Amino acid sequence: MNEYEFTLRFAIPADLEAETLEDRLFAAGCDDALLGLGQRGRLALSFAREADSAEAAITSAIEGVQAAVPRARLVEAGPDLVGVTEMAELFDFSRQNMRKLVQRHGDDFPLPVHEGQQALWHLADVLDWFANRQQRPTDPALREVARVGMAVNVRQQAERLALH
Repeated sequence: MNEYEFTLRFAIPADLEAETLEDRLFAAGCDDALLGLGQRGRLALSFAREADSAEAAITSAIEGVQAAVPRARLVEAGPDLVGVTEMAELFDFSRQNMRKLVQRHGDDFPLPVHEGQQALWHLADVLDWFANRQQRPTDPALREVARVGMAVNVRQQAERLALH
């Protein structure tokens, strides 16, 4: 078994008390998560979960949260989307050097998911590029979690689009 670190963000009923929420999550097997309740009606959980695969870890965590809070709606699984700053920190580059690397390898660097004031990439694509194109070592567990996080988020978006 491996340990996988990931974050899940949910929209939850705003009237749910923190203590009740903590008790429910603990009873549902989410005792391996740090709880964040900064914004009313939102729940962030930072997990360190042991499982046979990242998919099993993330799926069981989502199911646990939804069992504890049946009206919880998944907003995002992470790590997934990253900007230049996060990429630079991950590979121990300066932000400026990371930006130059992205520009220099524009022909084969992964395309961003969003371009604007801040461009965003799927972390899984970035990690794969560094491993395959730059022969730079990457954490296999992080690559696996990033792939699953991306898949969960893409599936969530597809479901939202299907409703419209």
